[in-house]
Amino acid sequence: MTEQQQIPGVRVPMVSESEATGRTAELYERIKETTKLPFVPDMFRLVSARPALLEVVLAGYSGVFSDGVLPRGTRELISAWTSKVCGCPYCVGTHNWFLLQFGGSKELADAITVASSPDELPVDAPTAELLRLVTKVTTGAYRVTDEDWQRAAAAGWNDEELLEAVFVAALFNFITRLVDGLGLGTTVRESRISRQDTEEQDTGEQATGDAGDTEDAAR
Repeated sequence: MTEQQQIPGVRVPMVSESEATGRTAELYERIKETTKLPFVPDMFRLVSARPALLEVVLAGYSGVFSDGVLPRGTRELISAWTSKVCGCPYCVGTHNWFLLQFGGSKELADAITVASSPDELPVDAPTAELLRLVTKVTTGAYRVTDEDWQRAAAAGWNDEELLEAVFVAALFNFITRLVDGLGLGTTVRESRISRQDTEEQDTGEQATGDAGDTEDAAR
């Protein structure tokens, strides 16, 4: 039987990778293959006690971040910006990290964390128009009009691209609510994904320090 662990502040038990068995273990392997990460992000582990729900989350994530009509960087931008609009710094940090991996600038990533409108982001006019659309999807989808769609289309986005953009925004409305509602985003400010570069740097510095200590001791 798969063992579960309770993390302080998180409202549901989560299955650790080392204790995962059966269907959960299979899904964990698929998650690492999909994300190209050496570990299972905690966002997925939130629903690990229910493999059927975990499979749904993985299907949505895979559908968005596998092959798409929008560049991966654009999909990450929409993910990070939607997370910002939803008020989830945990998810903003995660997808700002991915944004940087797929060609986004540090200037853009930093702007996402503080901006209150797409107009405050260092993006071109077509991208700003696309972000206005997904912002409206997030803040009140019932208010999206044909005119909103037409403005985005006039900016150069076709229907397939707009469908994908809206789907990404809708998925991250779901993910941010899952993360915050179950206590992860309100307990942990930064995800393990967003801390990767810092942790690697710290490890490198520690290794350098250890080497220096050994050298000094040898003298």
